[in-house]
Amino acid sequence: MQTTLILYLILALLFGLAIAYFQYYFKVKNKLKITVTLFVLKGLSIFLLILLLINPKIEKTNITNIKPVLTFLVDNSNSVSFFKEDKNVEALVKELESNKAINTKFDVQKFSFANDLQVLDSLSFTENQTNISNAILSVNELQNDKISPIVLITDGNQTIGQDYEFINVKQPVYPIVIGDTTKYVDVKISQLNVNKYSYIKNKFPVEVILNYEGNENVTTQFSIFNKGKTVFRKNVRFSASKKSLTVIANLTSTKEGLQYYTASISKIENEKNIKNNTKSFSVEVIDEQTKVLLLTSVLHPDLGAFKKAIESNKQRSVEIYNIDNFKNKIKDYQLVILFQLNNKFNKIIDQIKENNNNYLLVSGGSTDWNFINQKELGVRKNSINETENYGAVFNDGFLNFLQLDIGFNNYPPLKDKFGEVSFTKEHQTLLFQNINGLETQQPLLATFDINNQKSGILLGEGIWRWRANSFLNTNSFEDFDKFIGNIVQFLASNKKRNRLEVDAESLYPANSTITISAFYTDKNYQFDPRASLEITVTNTTTKVVTKVPFSLVNNAFKTEIENLNSGDYTYKVTVLGQSISKNGRFKITDYNIEEQFTNANIQKLQKLADKTGGNLFYKNQVAKITKKLLANESFYTVQKATKKQVNLIDWQWILFLVIALLTAEWFLRKYFGKI
Repeated sequence: MQTTLILYLILALLFGLAIAYFQYYFKVKNKLKITVTLFVLKGLSIFLLILLLINPKIEKTNITNIKPVLTFLVDNSNSVSFFKEDKNVEALVKELESNKAINTKFDVQKFSFANDLQVLDSLSFTENQTNISNAILSVNELQNDKISPIVLITDGNQTIGQDYEFINVKQPVYPIVIGDTTKYVDVKISQLNVNKYSYIKNKFPVEVILNYEGNENVTTQFSIFNKGKTVFRKNVRFSASKKSLTVIANLTSTKEGLQYYTASISKIENEKNIKNNTKSFSVEVIDEQTKVLLLTSVLHPDLGAFKKAIESNKQRSVEIYNIDNFKNKIKDYQLVILFQLNNKFNKIIDQIKENNNNYLLVSGGSTDWNFINQKELGVRKNSINETENYGAVFNDGFLNFLQLDIGFNNYPPLKDKFGEVSFTKEHQTLLFQNINGLETQQPLLATFDINNQKSGILLGEGIWRWRANSFLNTNSFEDFDKFIGNIVQFLASNKKRNRLEVDAESLYPANSTITISAFYTDKNYQFDPRASLEITVTNTTTKVVTKVPFSLVNNAFKTEIENLNSGDYTYKVTVLGQSISKNGRFKITDYNIEEQFTNANIQKLQKLADKTGGNLFYKNQVAKITKKLLANESFYTVQKATKKQVNLIDWQWILFLVIALLTAEWFLRKYFGKI
């Protein structure tokens, strides 16, 4: 290719010279002194024009200087203002970012963090959560292939996320400690555990973990209040050797409905922070329990998964029986789960049909589909004695109840006998089958609601793997348990469906965003996205009313309400233009997790600095950290050479040169009378 190009260039040059020679020397008798100049101008311009037509590629090398990136991570949580450090932090950031030496050596990037990472625009110090580990890991991923030390400006008190003391990052972290570093005596409620539900006139346990910071022997009082009345009281003692105490209070449910309680530990002498001395909680007192019967023909891990998921809601209880040992009456249960049916279930199926009981059928490798087909349960399967793995595909058009996609397509496949499924009853499909990556319209999970009888079918065993996978993905069983709970709630209830359903928490922490969702259907119980929903929130003390519209998000309506003060609230969700509404109430507590700390967590920040190869500094040591960063030779500028091939035709100056040469030739010929 290089030889060919050189040949073309030689030919272009010869052609240009030939044209110039033909014009100025061939059969020309009177040659002027200027003829040589005209010959050169003509030959060069013709050569350059042909060169542009050949358009050879030229290799160009660009040298780029890449500075090390210095990342400032600034804590924007409410704890900064609680420690009265907001102005100090703003001044500290301003001083660091305006340092000329730092800006010369580093490419400075600034981020703020609280619950998540944000590009630093302005600081408000109003965020309600602190996730230090997420901020560091996010920057580590962002600057993965760069030299990028991190300056972390924080009090070191984290409220959510993994422990930042043990994270693994490539970049060195230089914490700058803000907040009070003095240790004060303090007692606080570190954790409170209570079931969400209780039965009327029953006792329910409340477990409270109390902690003490100090070295003196102290005695104080722990109490629990309900509507201003003391329902539990106990004296507690702490010392230098006894800094933690667990109190278990057994309270009695006396009134049906949502009940609010406040746990409190009395202030001790010289205690500075009393914000962490109280914590509110709520318990819904109910008058009945949903009883679920699980009948099985085999032993299987799915049985335990169903029981744990269903009983995670204390309103429900599960009794498991082998079909050979069941002697009770199924009319004593609100829902019957039939696991791996065979001909031993013949009498039970007859009783279900006779009594119109609600049921859930779960099939698998041991299911006798010939028996099911004979019993005319609304579903048939032409199966063979081979099993197949079926993945799940979420159907967002499912309407029988509100269910979010919790990542079903990432769950392990379920196992069932291979065959085509057909339905003889009207049904709603929540999950479709995915066979070896191919999405089908065959149901994996479907429900029926016909003639005051509700039923469902899950075509596959191995759901215990879904519960385990849910825990691996979210570090909690909550998503899976709520999914099973939604199925049980729908199947176990014979009440007429409400066209409007509202999902809201009963207790929210101070300064939090109140998120409420709603589900509305038309008269045919089909989701109606045309509706306009509005929520009216009223403070029961001040009578201040707030009205907020709902937004349509997928197959649900959602709204977020901010800037509500602590207190008790009632709400009413209304469908505009319809006489349909739903009422409820919630409470916003005074509890703010960012105000639970008495001082900065120097120990954890020091361990973070030691592990990552950085150093810890205090807010009055800006000169020291600046000197440390500038003197560190491992933070160096990298020169990067980039070779790029460009087309000669992109060099526009050559075209202008050709025009200039031709113009000069024309003027000289005109001047000397050659034209």
